[in-house]
Amino acid sequence: MARKNTLRYILLGLLSKKKMSGYDLRQSFQNEIGEFWQAQHSQIYPELAKMEASGLITHAIKISGEKLEKKIYQLTSEGTSVLQEWIHTATDELPVNRDEFVLKLFFISDIHDPALIEIVQQQYDLHEAKRHHLVARERALFPTQAAQEANYGHYLILAHAINRETEYTNWLQDVLGKITD
Repeated sequence: MARKNTLRYILLGLLSKKKMSGYDLRQSFQNEIGEFWQAQHSQIYPELAKMEASGLITHAIKISGEKLEKKIYQLTSEGTSVLQEWIHTATDELPVNRDEFVLKLFFISDIHDPALIEIVQQQYDLHEAKRHHLVARERALFPTQAAQEANYGHYLILAHAINRETEYTNWLQDVLGKITD
């Protein structure tokens, strides 16, 4: 089965919310989208060019200051159709989980390995910090039920991320309890 270009659909989805520059799109990966998907500058701009060549988006030039030109992208009707088709097509496969920490654990044979406590504690600290960040984002973005309902999909993925980090930190606490006894 051919891999679909998920970045294309993310960019279409972001542009369905509002017109954006390439910089604005990149910032979305630093903020909201970055909680569950990553993309680099070197991936975003070539994809925007391909999408424009395919007729999924267009751009207009906006002058900022005296000379600075910015391309402001927007969806075409074709782009909207492609996005809607993707949203309404079932996702019939599980995501690939690439967790380097878990891979390292796989290769540790001895419960008394001196690195074990250190790497588990480090992961616990990282995941606990991320969990606190996500809870703060949820409080800031969705303080009321009306706010949750206004952007329900975003609310759901944030709740999912909080649950994921909570479960991960609970598991790491259990592991730490076993290896420090």
